[in-house]
Amino acid sequence: MHIEPGVLAQTKILAANVAASGVLLAHLPALAKRPALWLRTALAAVFFSLFMQSFHMAVGPSELHFIGAMPIYLLLGYLPTLFGFALGLLLQGLLFEPQDLVHLAVNTLSLVVPLTAVHFGIGRRLSAAQVSEARVATVLRLDAAYYAGVTAMVGFWLAIGQEATPFADWARFASSYLVLVALEPVFTLLIVRAVRRWREAGWARACLDERLTAAA
Repeated sequence: MHIEPGVLAQTKILAANVAASGVLLAHLPALAKRPALWLRTALAAVFFSLFMQSFHMAVGPSELHFIGAMPIYLLLGYLPTLFGFALGLLLQGLLFEPQDLVHLAVNTLSLVVPLTAVHFGIGRRLSAAQVSEARVATVLRLDAAYYAGVTAMVGFWLAIGQEATPFADWARFASSYLVLVALEPVFTLLIVRAVRRWREAGWARACLDERLTAAA
């Protein structure tokens, strides 16, 4: 989902910086008022960074990454995942891929816009029992919606790039995410169902989203 340096004109990068800052600032008061979410945000950033580093490969005009979006979202919640993505991308740029820092806001939007759409469209209506049970149909629906959004965002950036990107190249990138849509739900089911065994522990109530621990 990374957009490589040189694809976008500086004016469009600046516009992305403004948009990404707006999204994060709009949610910052809610995060600031709940110190319990600060630890979860740090955990989201760390796990996201580890997932990103665990698997990434160039595919067409972008890169295929293991993002681990739904495990992080279901275990830690919306706000920690939102800010964790932004912080994780910053961490990735500082430690591993400094060239990606120029598109930090662009790549952040590629992740947080679909996350926000999935949360307000599907996720926030899930009950504590549904989050805890992590049913196959629920996880598949979340993953499919999220990665459709990510690939659409990549297509948007490529469409407004300085040079036209052939549709076939974007389609090759988008189709590569079908592998993730098939595999990540399995990972999500395994990790959520494993973690819920300890949801009554003190550390779990500090680290996990309330909907997961409420079902204890």
